[in-house]
Amino acid sequence: MIITDKIYGKFEIEKVLEDLIASKPMQRLKGIHQGGASYLVNEKWNETRFDHSVGVMLLIKKLGGSIEEQIAGLLHDVSHTAFSHVVDFVFDNKKEDYHETIYKSVIINSEIPTILEKYHYKYEDILFDDSRWTLLEQPAPELCADRVDSTLRDMYEYGHISLKDIQTFLSDLTVIEGKMYVQSIEIAEWFVETYYKEVIGFFMDPLNIYGNDTLAKTLRLALDKEVIKLDDFLGEDDELIEVIKSSKDKEIQEHFRRLNQNVKVQEDITNYDFHRKNKIRLIDPAVFNGKELIKASLLSEEVGKMNQTACEKATKGMYVKIITN
Repeated sequence: MIITDKIYGKFEIEKVLEDLIASKPMQRLKGIHQGGASYLVNEKWNETRFDHSVGVMLLIKKLGGSIEEQIAGLLHDVSHTAFSHVVDFVFDNKKEDYHETIYKSVIINSEIPTILEKYHYKYEDILFDDSRWTLLEQPAPELCADRVDSTLRDMYEYGHISLKDIQTFLSDLTVIEGKMYVQSIEIAEWFVETYYKEVIGFFMDPLNIYGNDTLAKTLRLALDKEVIKLDDFLGEDDELIEVIKSSKDKEIQEHFRRLNQNVKVQEDITNYDFHRKNKIRLIDPAVFNGKELIKASLLSEEVGKMNQTACEKATKGMYVKIITN
């Protein structure tokens, strides 16, 4: 099977990956938006967990990762619920890791173990210990395929970086002892700036914050009134929306009506309607200079400044004033 990705290009993939991509858990991710409720208030914010998951797999393949690590990369997000991290806001989960807590259950109760067994892989060995897969996952502030792909994919799709920028970045990557690093401080600075366009500029965009906060309140209300059940979150975004729309509860309908493309909001720290903090996400990739690995912030004052600014903004949170909804 040949896969063409808008960021990484064309790749021939193994049959086990083809079968996994065609599976119900993976196909469901086509209906799960990466940015949660963001697409409801801005139609351009429409990246899906499916695109990201395939991208992570291909980035691992591009960097020489094993077929097992490619499988782990492809499946790392199959347990994301409808609207991705909005469920964490519904339950006020500060770690934003609800999908991780149900990962084993989702895998075990799906066709994924059977598919892997067909190709003589044990799902327990591949999927339940991310520490084995050092390209796929690394603790912040280091680079990893999950973190890199979501940043590149969103920022390219939303017009903040070009394919030429991405290719320049990818060509600078190197792998040492199974982990990815950049080789020049200029590329490190570029990625740090791009990463903060994602986690500060996009995640903390007042409109994005508004969308996720409003949807979370709507879903929490619908749960309290037993219009929806927790199991409904295991469907797709549009399926959950249909349950909400079919409700005759006026209070729920009024909440949901506020999610539309005509909403206008702004940041206003003194006269705000609500305040939200997201999980603090920082980046400080190590740079390999040919001899040793050195944190980018030790080589670049600019990286240090960007980290400090991002930390301050994330700690402060976003104060949102609703102009019209």
